[in-house]
Amino acid sequence: MAAYKDEERGTWYVSFYYEDWTGAKKRKVKRGFRTKKEALNFEAEYKRTAKADMDMTMGEFVEVYFRDKSQSLKDRSIKNKRDTMNAQLLPYFKDRPMNSITPAEIIQWQNTIIEKGYSDDYLKTIQNQMTALFNHAKNIYNLADNPCDKVKRMGKTSKKKMKFWTIEEYRQFMTGIEPGSKYYVLFELLFWTGAREGEALSITPADIDFERNLLHINKTYYRMHGEDVITSPKTEESNRTISIPEFLKKEIQDYISRLYELPEDERIFPMVHEAVQHKLKQVVQKTGVKKIRVHDIRHSHAAFLINKGVQPLMIKERFGHTDIRITLNTYGHLYPDQQKVVADMLDDENIKSSGSTNNRSNVTNGDESTNVNPRQVDYSRDSSREQQRIGENSWKNGGTYGTEK
Repeated sequence: MAAYKDEERGTWYVSFYYEDWTGAKKRKVKRGFRTKKEALNFEAEYKRTAKADMDMTMGEFVEVYFRDKSQSLKDRSIKNKRDTMNAQLLPYFKDRPMNSITPAEIIQWQNTIIEKGYSDDYLKTIQNQMTALFNHAKNIYNLADNPCDKVKRMGKTSKKKMKFWTIEEYRQFMTGIEPGSKYYVLFELLFWTGAREGEALSITPADIDFERNLLHINKTYYRMHGEDVITSPKTEESNRTISIPEFLKKEIQDYISRLYELPEDERIFPMVHEAVQHKLKQVVQKTGVKKIRVHDIRHSHAAFLINKGVQPLMIKERFGHTDIRITLNTYGHLYPDQQKVVADMLDDENIKSSGSTNNRSNVTNGDESTNVNPRQVDYSRDSSREQQRIGENSWKNGGTYGTEK
């Protein structure tokens, strides 16, 4: 290794060849170091990280990790991951080579973190970041073992009561907001579409097809480092088009018409998340309605649809879930139990195929030559009525049921 003095600037620089992780030879020049030692340290560290040798320290590998993830993670996700690693991982392992960290040390680290009294959710988040870091080293850079695989994970998924508003509670909440105002229209859109808060805040006039009553959700909004950020939605499936009711279309249309010459690509709700959350708390206090989060309005839309008999697949498509299992895991408990209905259906099919009359009672439909089982004739309608009856009873219990992950 060698460093060179830049006589004109009075600083040091390095110029060297290195081998990247693919084995290719490349040249690197870096200027502006105050001392020769700084320049040489940069060269040594750069060569280790470029090759991703597992002798590198965790602090060095974190930079490799985020370099590799720069195209697959959103800026906000990278920030959150970095914040967690900087606060909870690097203070303990920053200067330790990745291939020297043992399962016993992971257990000691876990015990130290747990003693801080964090919630199970946050402990799980911390553990996930540590595990992800070592998984990347093992899967991509041939680290022999992930020490996290040999110890029990800290933190666990807590079971939380899902909160949502019934239609009556939502109506009560809306009495506290001036009709036609920006917050009135925003909360209407959130409740009647189930859109995520960031998705709603990113909507522009161009996203709404007023002729066909369609809302195109194709981006999301958040604020980071004091700047507004518009990016793609949470997942590929979150890019979706949903139908909106006529009354909501008119409310949005009237609201936009009052915005002076609003460009087609400008947000119709130019506000930040904190403003929406503050307004929600303010109106909840004013109207006395049950306290929920802004995101719980999305749950309220789902509960309303389920109460009206809408099936999970339709909710999956409307909500932009990646997999139907997400829909069922989140909202499945709101559906009435169908086990008895399924058992009855199987009984009916057995009677129909065997001709037996011993197991279930039959009735005569007016034609004495034909015995007809009532479930067989009207199963779907009967099941629908039963589902709606049970759903309505649950709905009236106050709008807090089951758990969500």
